[in-house]
Amino acid sequence: MPQSFSTLPDGAIPLHVAAPQTLAALLEQLPPVQAQWARATGFVPLPGKMLLLPDAEGALAGVIVGADPAQPLWQLAGLPKQLPPGRYAITAAHNEPPLAALGWAIGALPASWDDTVDDAANGAEDLAQLVVPQATQQTLQPLATAIGLVRRLVNTPANVLGPARLSEEVRALAQAHGAEFREWIGDALPDAGFPLVHAVGRAAAEAPRVATLHWGDPAAPRVVLIGKGVCFDSGGLDIKPAQGMRWMKKDMGGAAHAIALAQLVMQARLPVLLTLVVPAVENAVGAGALRPGDVLRAANGTSVEIENTDAEGRLVLADALLHALGERQESAAIAIDLATLTGAARVALGPELPALFSNDDALAADLLAQARRLADPLWRMPLWQPYHTMLKSSFADTQNAAAAPLAGAITAALFLQRFIPDGTPWLHLDLFAWNQEDRPGRPRGGEAQGLRALFGLLSQRFPAVAGEPMHS
Repeated sequence: MPQSFSTLPDGAIPLHVAAPQTLAALLEQLPPVQAQWARATGFVPLPGKMLLLPDAEGALAGVIVGADPAQPLWQLAGLPKQLPPGRYAITAAHNEPPLAALGWAIGALPASWDDTVDDAANGAEDLAQLVVPQATQQTLQPLATAIGLVRRLVNTPANVLGPARLSEEVRALAQAHGAEFREWIGDALPDAGFPLVHAVGRAAAEAPRVATLHWGDPAAPRVVLIGKGVCFDSGGLDIKPAQGMRWMKKDMGGAAHAIALAQLVMQARLPVLLTLVVPAVENAVGAGALRPGDVLRAANGTSVEIENTDAEGRLVLADALLHALGERQESAAIAIDLATLTGAARVALGPELPALFSNDDALAADLLAQARRLADPLWRMPLWQPYHTMLKSSFADTQNAAAAPLAGAITAALFLQRFIPDGTPWLHLDLFAWNQEDRPGRPRGGEAQGLRALFGLLSQRFPAVAGEPMHS
């Protein structure tokens, strides 16, 4: 990954952040030749616009950047790949905010999903660098790296990233941080307590599997992370239309987020006992595919009638929740599941606002506070208990989806809540994990949503011990 930051201020090119209403005051402070140039060009510092400023000899001596104060994270995100190579320092008048610096680092992320692509051939090694203090770099670079990991995994096509490759990502993460890794594959899944994962993935050419990672002090508070790892979702026998299936390589976006969040927790050495569970499957059409009307039995004995085979994500999450939080497991201080779960959440909130469900008001409030602080938006939705009747089955304890297309995100969350032990604080994020268009720092494709807010919450609840190294 190219280096987006520098800690060497000497010789750095001044970066002046301005809005139309502050431009006149800025020009009064600039050297006359630069102010005259800005006036002569008629430059207006609108968001996304910039003006290169010359010195008396014509060399680059500064830059004016238009910024939107309402978008602090993305003010500088387009600059690393737009500015000439060099080191740049935000002028003291702007009082450089960490969010703007993080946006810079995100904007420097490579666009390719393929690790074999030679970034140097694309000029990635010549990106502009932002001068920040060492402590700022140590705080922000891991966040940018984790966001890059989410984007890479989500963008990787399903013929490259199937269940086996996704499981290998968990294995590699465990090896990098000295964590314990375990995996169950194919027909071994039902006896291991994963009958629903097996039922969802058994029709695919590549066997389903579950990967787990355990890390930390057994005496520390336990944090459980679970990510939906549906590497491609055809919808099964309730097959999706072509338009709905086109981008279903991203249906493992929840797993990508859980893996990246686990990486941040271990890098920061938060004092927790971490459990990561990734059920990895492809929801395919084949001889062994789930049928509408089938009745499955979860590991805790709950019987589930299949109303819709395209509501498969909640089935694999249910198995993962039971495995991590079941009766034989120690209680969890926090359980978090992340999933690209429902189109209903997107209809309600659009592509940029993930839906948050929680059984703990104080925990949800703390997460929403972190979301506001870190410009990582979330919106809390209700676990409206009367809607349990929408999941009523005549032949099983529950259906996996409601028959009517109403409150789909809520009924999905209520289904998952069945598998959460009483008293376990729980957060469920229903994500889109995708940018639909190119914007500065946000290329079309996979995107991390809620990741910074969740890490902010965990860092607040379980602060790292002073003096502990940031990286393992």
